[in-house]
Amino acid sequence: MKYRRFGKTELEVSEIGFGAWAIGGNRHGNSYGPTNDKDSLKAIKKAIDMGCNFFDTADVYGHGHSEKLLGEAFEGKREKYIIATKVGGDFYNVGASVNFRRDYIRFAIEKSLKRLRTDYIDIYQLHNPNRALIREGEVFETLQGLKKEGKIRYTGISIFDSVEGIEAMKIGNIESIQVIYNIFNQEPLLELFPTAKSRGVGIIAREPLANSFLTGKYDSKSKFPQGDIRASMPIGYKLNMFKAAEKLKFLTENRDRTMAQAALKFVLLNDAVSVVIPGIKNEQQAEENLKAGDSKDLTQEEIMKIESLVQNNFYL
Repeated sequence: MKYRRFGKTELEVSEIGFGAWAIGGNRHGNSYGPTNDKDSLKAIKKAIDMGCNFFDTADVYGHGHSEKLLGEAFEGKREKYIIATKVGGDFYNVGASVNFRRDYIRFAIEKSLKRLRTDYIDIYQLHNPNRALIREGEVFETLQGLKKEGKIRYTGISIFDSVEGIEAMKIGNIESIQVIYNIFNQEPLLELFPTAKSRGVGIIAREPLANSFLTGKYDSKSKFPQGDIRASMPIGYKLNMFKAAEKLKFLTENRDRTMAQAALKFVLLNDAVSVVIPGIKNEQQAEENLKAGDSKDLTQEEIMKIESLVQNNFYL
């Protein structure tokens, strides 16, 4: 496992982390299908054994279940690992969905600390707030207050739109940005990554496998179970993803690597990225994803071919 400095912080993180969304399970929907807690704990242990020290979760994943599993796995050795979690998805109050009020954040962090069995969180991230809330700025004051109290070490934000991240850096004095970045979605390259790098803000690259469409394991005949977010995706969108992934099969030809490993290598090519967090549900996924760093580098020819496909929208 290789390690990278996380922006301007003192953290040294494994370049491949553990995305813990999926281990929250699908009991409350909006996840990646059913899970087994024994398998999830084995996956965490496998990741640890392979040198992973960065684990990203959110309080809303499984309505706290993902955090509980990490807390169980890290008990007695918590200081060895870097935990990034998120706040903003209010699942405690009936009918609520998004909540970034000061009193709610203070309530939610205490719940997360209890589930994680710790008295501090390394990176506490706002979970996809809208642009208006970012511009208003009060929410960042709440984070800074928690930082002064020692409940969090560093502040961060998870975003959809690069503009949100750029504004958060200017207004919120944050140290971390989590954003979607993969072969299919390279928009952050234009402005977000250069700005973050110049400011010393760590980048957490999420969905590097594009909801698993970049693993090469699915095709138009694949079915996704209820509770799996891919089940509700438009059929046309999924078909295009399958077709685009098919055009990337050259990345595995005569190469000792899987499609998933090639996709992760692509993300790690950018030095603005501090850590990439593929989703992991079991030991097999942990081993495949975490071995990506040791797989063969992408050749210049392969990189140019990817660029050509992207520029031509994969000829779709």
